Amino acid sequence: MTPPFVAFALAAFAANSILCRLALGPGAIDAAMFTVIRLGSGAVALFVIATSIPRPKTLRSQAGSWTSALFLFLYAMPFSFAYVTLGVGTGALILFLSVQATMLAGAIRAGDHIHWTEALGILVALAGLAFLVSPGLSAPDPVGALLMALAGVAWGIYSLRGRHSTDPIGDTAANFLRSVPFAVIVGAAAALRAAAVGAGGSARHSARGALLAVCSGVLASGLGYAVWFAALRKLRAPQAAALQLIVPVIAAVGGVWLLSERASLRLIVSAALILGGVGLALIGRASRPRATPAESAGTGASSGTA
Repeated sequence: MTPPFVAFALAAFAANSILCRLALGPGAIDAAMFTVIRLGSGAVALFVIATSIPRPKTLRSQAGSWTSALFLFLYAMPFSFAYVTLGVGTGALILFLSVQATMLAGAIRAGDHIHWTEALGILVALAGLAFLVSPGLSAPDPVGALLMALAGVAWGIYSLRGRHSTDPIGDTAANFLRSVPFAVIVGAAAALRAAAVGAGGSARHSARGALLAVCSGVLASGLGYAVWFAALRKLRAPQAAALQLIVPVIAAVGGVWLLSERASLRLIVSAALILGGVGLALIGRASRPRATPAESAGTGASSGTA
């Protein structure tokens, strides 16, 4: 069952970017409310899944932490605001590279010896990112790019904190639930600001936008993470990391197909450099001893995912 699980999970991670852009691009909902609904519905879905799986009671009482929940929020909220202006493929590439660079930096900080191919790969990938965001007619919005990079760093830190989890579904469910208050505060502030400037609330919170946010929370986040954790039991850590290279590609293809986004030469060249560079880094990472598959669980949504 692993190949179908893997295929579903990777598609779900890419779908987060597509669903977010489908909702925020045309203004069907505002970014803050999208995040509130995504995290809230994701928490419900994950708790339903977690309670249906036999788990030791000691794990249930120790699930998650407020610090991890804060980093989950710091990923989800900038992710949504970034997709107000970024295209799906561009956002997915920036997020993917930011997560992988953060994970590599965390490994080095923990005392891992970096292989020369890892260093070269990250440099190539960073060159691709520099080309992607360099000034020009087809350059992405700089604020959106910065927000997505911040989201990637936050998710990378969240992943590093959770990579030794013995109860990934329970921890993820608890972290989603704890992240909701942070999102609600930002959502309330955004609503007050909109009211102060006279923005129309009903147009900004359509049923379509809310439904897309629920799909992002329940299907692309909650169910996607649960299926990925199940697939990780049969995957080695290097295999799991390499498979994530597919996520930005799926997202970019989905953006072209579903949102009629243009695959510019800049995007194609940048994608080749970023994905090739990260792939080279993963080859170097695989050449030295790695952790068990369970320790890679925290990286499961690194396309933003997670």
